[in-house]
Amino acid sequence: MTLPVNAQIGATPNFTSNLEQVRAFFLAQDAATANARFGKLKSELREMKRILSWAPASGRPARFLNGHSVQAQLRTAAVLQLATQVGLPSLREYVVAQHVVLYAHSDSEVVLLALKHHRQLAYSASQ
Repeated sequence: MTLPVNAQIGATPNFTSNLEQVRAFFLAQDAATANARFGKLKSELREMKRILSWAPASGRPARFLNGHSVQAQLRTAAVLQLATQVGLPSLREYVVAQHVVLYAHSDSEVVLLALKHHRQLAYSASQ
């Protein structure tokens, strides 16, 4: 039996900014339930991090990499820049309830790059 990897998990400022944008959206949408919904999302993200720590490649392959339009290629280039900055070779996505987390990983490290609602077309890559 193989032991868990116990990869290190980190996050970029972009991911943190995306998470704050989700919180602001929840507040604008319904202030009465915003804290509970945001708390649930954070709990689900903690569970995702626990899973990624022992199985860094457990997310799906990043689907946006297959875009063929010029607009898709420009969005892809912006997000790939995030991965280049952290120096990790593989991009994957992990679905957390209504959201999708983009992350880069190696066998021993995972860096959370961006977060988006599943209905959003593209990841925000503003740092």
